[in-house]
Amino acid sequence: MQLGGFRYHNNRERIKLRLVPVTLLRAGMKLGKKIYNENGMVLLSEGVELTSRLIERLGQVGIGYVYIEDAVTEDIVIPEMIHEQTRQMALQEIKKQFQGLSSYSVDHKHQYFGKSFYKVMESILDDIGGRQDAIIMLMDIGAADQDLYHHSLNVCLYSLVLGISNGYNNNQLMELGIGSLLHDIGKMKISPQVLYKPGKLTDEEYEHMKTHTVNGYKLLKDEPGIPLLSAHCALQHHERIDGSGYPNGWKKDQIHEYAKWIGLADSYDAMTASRIYKQPLLPYEAMEVLYAGAGTLYEQRMLEAFRDCVAIYPLGLSVMLNTGEEGVVVRIHSKIPQRPVIRIVRDRDGQELKAPYDVDLSVSLSVMITNTLGATASPFGAMHVD
Repeated sequence: MQLGGFRYHNNRERIKLRLVPVTLLRAGMKLGKKIYNENGMVLLSEGVELTSRLIERLGQVGIGYVYIEDAVTEDIVIPEMIHEQTRQMALQEIKKQFQGLSSYSVDHKHQYFGKSFYKVMESILDDIGGRQDAIIMLMDIGAADQDLYHHSLNVCLYSLVLGISNGYNNNQLMELGIGSLLHDIGKMKISPQVLYKPGKLTDEEYEHMKTHTVNGYKLLKDEPGIPLLSAHCALQHHERIDGSGYPNGWKKDQIHEYAKWIGLADSYDAMTASRIYKQPLLPYEAMEVLYAGAGTLYEQRMLEAFRDCVAIYPLGLSVMLNTGEEGVVVRIHSKIPQRPVIRIVRDRDGQELKAPYDVDLSVSLSVMITNTLGATASPFGAMHVD
């Protein structure tokens, strides 16, 4: 297992991409990256010219943002945290094992899936490596309504980046990775009518949903090849430091650190994922919501670590600056991802520039992002992180 020399996997070819909300798409725009359905199959390939009907369909399947071709941003390279082959292998294994569990009782002695998930984690860790400046990128832009399997993989990848940034060794990363990959496995024992309900749950349904934590723990705690701490991740990932979480209402140090990381990643991915019944939040908007729980739901130090690992302004996103200019995010600093490089494409009068130029927010400290093109309405306003 190679844990030195982190590498993002991509074809390194020059591509022309801008991230655009589906609500602002126009017929004639060309798709810059593939769009996948909930099973990971390609719905639309890059280069497809969008029609009014295709744009309408994208909204219907729950996609919030897509990448389109754009000559102004021809040098943007969108990194991938893991090989596509690794991603598909992990998703297939998660789906296979999760669906197999639906026919078992939570008290069934052993399911014998520990070995298969250990191999999945080895492949993921081989891809991610031990880079200390890994960045959490929004990974499911261009994917339809996200299911439990994609969510589980996303939370795993986010949690591993956090674990690497926290200096975890290989054994700890394996425990955290398996725990995060299987944190929601107990949902296979939840009624499908409740699990897939496209709206607010009733009190009775919510109480039923909360049992997934205990069910997950029971499924994992005696499973060969599954670390006991990984089982506790399933049990504790909805606990909160003020005691308001479930299932036990544990506080602060009663909650294992792994579960605290997974709780952050779980909440973040739930807010930024595409859903047919809701528009996804952009990363900076989701971060605002998380920060509203600082000191009550989440530890301040862990939120700060999470913020420093998240690309809160994704590559290709159109933004407004406090100077009145409009630009596009073209590069993200690994050490301070909240201060990206912006390519200015319109002046303060709204006129398109013939010669766009770059402004590095890590150097130009008086320049701030004040809004994003097509951003959803955030209950906390714009957040400036200097």
